[in-house]
Amino acid sequence: MAKKKKTSLLKGEKILYVLIGLLIIGNIFGTSFSMALLSKTNIEVESIKKKISKQENLNQSLEMKINELASLDNVQGVATTYGLEYNNDNIRVIGE
Repeated sequence: MAKKKKTSLLKGEKILYVLIGLLIIGNIFGTSFSMALLSKTNIEVESIKKKISKQENLNQSLEMKINELASLDNVQGVATTYGLEYNNDNIRVIGE
């Protein structure tokens, strides 16, 4: 019977295998961390989008209220309530 030779790894090969293993493990953890960070950022973005949408609706509502209060009929109603009158003869138009 022939004796089988045991093949042992060289010192350099052991270091390479350890480095490859560390790189694989590091890649897994790095990817997981990146995905968690991306997910957190997406949640924050959606939250900010909701706040912006709410604020836009509020702004639109306030703009409509301003337009309603600034209407000529409303201004004339308030003026007559306080005893003021609208005199069109006092308005001067300056031409070019």
